[in-house]
Amino acid sequence: MTHQAARYVTRSTSAAAGTIATAASSVAAAAVAASIILSPVADSSSRLDGVHADLQRAVQLNQITEDQAIRFEAKLAGRILGEA
Repeated sequence: MTHQAARYVTRSTSAAAGTIATAASSVAAAAVAASIILSPVADSSSRLDGVHADLQRAVQLNQITEDQAIRFEAKLAGRILGEA
């Protein structure tokens, strides 16, 4: 095989691999989106538990203060409970 032919095979193989990888990531993204859309909505108490846990983690990581977490949790609780 000539050098030019080997280079063509290498380029076309790389292009095909990139196309396959792109298609695979699109399929994976679609599967995740479908699982989110089709998953049942959590009840209010479990949503509030999740919010509380996430905010406590943010406080531990010094991303927000304890006061900010309390105020934000109260605001979200009002919205979540208002939906129910």
